[in-house]
This record gives sequence, structure tokens and C-alpha cells, in this order.
Amino acid sequence: MQVILVVIPTLSLIFAAVSGRMGEMSSAMLAKSGEAVELVISLCGIICFWSGIMRVAQRAGLVEKLARLLSPIVGFLFKGVKRGGKAAGLITLNIAANVLGLGNASTPLGIAAMKAIAEESPDFCGSATDDMIMLAVLNTASLQLVPTTAAALRAANGAAKPFEILPCVWIVSVYSLVVVVAAAKLMCFFAHKRRKREL
Repeated sequence: MQVILVVIPTLSLIFAAVSGRMGEMSSAMLAKSGEAVELVISLCGIICFWSGIMRVAQRAGLVEKLARLLSPIVGFLFKGVKRGGKAAGLITLNIAANVLGLGNASTPLGIAAMKAIAEESPDFCGSATDDMIMLAVLNTASLQLVPTTAAALRAANGAAKPFEILPCVWIVSVYSLVVVVAAAKLMCFFAHKRRKREL
């Protein structure tokens, strides 16, 4: 990743110099840098709002109720996670943040959930367990009922109806979630069978 971040700007500078467009490139860099800062500031408000809602829900005990509601799903997807444990609670919070489309809020929850899974898992030996893989999969292709960040980006870029993408987001997120969860379950199943044969 570091190589890509160095190579792309370097190639851009070389091609701009060769084509005689250094002035245009400098202007674009300055203009887009300012736009990026404006976009980040516009996103801060909505992300802070939903992150605050999540914290209020956590302190009010709504997260525990949500955890109980989602415990059958979490139990099915995460076979090695103890019900009612710290990891299960963090996974539930992470799923809730993803459902609300809060990618930035779900990232620290996902990292904390990974650490909790490692602490609670007796099979953890430095490499990813099945539960860790499933958590990574759910974070990559999550079900989004309210695509908050995407709607905020659309609103910041002048969309008249930022939430009109909802039906498309629901269809795509459900489809991708079903595919990746099925793929992860199948791959874990075949990996366990191969390990048994090797033993």
C-alpha cells in the first residue's frame, strides 16, 4: 500500500511535467485539497451525531437488548464466541454501526471485537480464527439499512434527495452479504476437513 501511495503521485508528476501541464496539476491539487477539507468537515457532524446515538443506546441498555435479539444470528455466524461475553457485545455493536452505515464508527468497534475474540478464543495462536475471518467478512460486505455516510457524501455534493439510493443499497448489501457469508462458511468447512485429513 505504501508503494502505491508513493508510485501514483510520482507518476502523476512525471506525466504532468512531460505533457507540460504542471500549472494545471498544481491548481487542481490546491483546489481539490480545499474541497477535501470541506467534505471532511461536512461529514463530521452526521458521523458525530450517529456515534453519539450509539453511545446513548449503549449507556441506556439498548445495546444489551439488541445483543439478546441478535444473539441467535451472532451464535450462528460466530461459533466460537461465548454468548453474553465481551466479544459478542462488541460484535453486536459493530453490526449495528454497519447497519446504520457508520463505517467510521464501526471500525474501532471491529478492532475491539477482534481483540476480544483473540482473548476469549482458546484456539487463537497468532493466526486468524474462523470468527475473526467472519467478522472481517461482515465488515467488508455489511447489511446497510441506513447508508448514513453515503447519504452524507451525496448531500455534500449537492444531491437533492440523498436517500433515494435506499432500495439499491438494500438489494446490493443483502446480495453481497449472503454471498460472502456463504463463501466464508464453505471455505472454513473445507479448511477444517483438510486439517482433519492432514492429522
